[in-house]
Amino acid sequence: MGWIYALLLAGAVAVLAAAEWPRLTGRLGVAERFPGVTKRRKASHLRLVKTESEEFAASVERDLNRLPTIEERDRP
Repeated sequence: MGWIYALLLAGAVAVLAAAEWPRLTGRLGVAERFPGVTKRRKASHLRLVKTESEEFAASVERDLNRLPTIEERDRP
């Protein structure tokens, strides 16, 4: 029965390592050692568009005013 527990423990450690791999690589500095890996991860085809206009702000204000509200009642 001892080998079953050892196998289960090894499986649990493997699952934990796989789940925490992104955080472990960041702390261990693996990304700095292999710069090509991080370049491939970056989404260079995406771009950030900053076009906040008065029209957008007004539409957000209208939407917020249309939200239902709950009036607070005095507590006894």
